[in-house]
Amino acid sequence: MQFSGEDESRIIEMAWEDRTPFEAIYLQFGLNEKQVIQFMNKRLKVSSFKLWRTRVSRRKTKHIKLRSKDVIRGYCPSQYKHR
Repeated sequence: MQFSGEDESRIIEMAWEDRTPFEAIYLQFGLNEKQVIQFMNKRLKVSSFKLWRTRVSRRKTKHIKLRSKDVIRGYCPSQYKHR
């Protein structure tokens, strides 16, 4: 799939966010988890990709089915600062 630079940036941002599930990336951009992993592998430096994979592998919030019922938002309250 071809994405604009802005879309690529947003996919990378969503993939790094702890509370943004892979399902949200799929709904917005049509990339399933395996495709997001391939996407990130191609666009990140090797060391950054390894850090991301380690981080994502431990996050239950990256999968809707594994999330606690207490998680009701896609972002934490301190993530977006009011200006």
